[in-house]
Amino acid sequence: EQSPEQLLNALLPLYLQNQLLRSLQESAASELASRMTAMNNASDNAKALAKTLTLDYNKARQAAITQEILEVVGGAAAMG
Repeated sequence: EQSPEQLLNALLPLYLQNQLLRSLQESAASELASRMTAMNNASDNAKALAKTLTLDYNKARQAAITQEILEVVGGAAAMG
């Protein structure tokens, strides 16, 4: 049977290795969580930008159509 001092000397390095490994794993998990949050934010921003650009495109297209209609109506009115 080992003495308490021998047991402590045998287990202490294992405990310290375990604590170090746990710290490294928590650090890696934290980094991955931060990356995931950043990517989610980027994805949300891209969706919002796409929506804004679609609305702007549709407004510009509608303005062009309206302008064409006004030109046709104006031309028809001028002819008679």
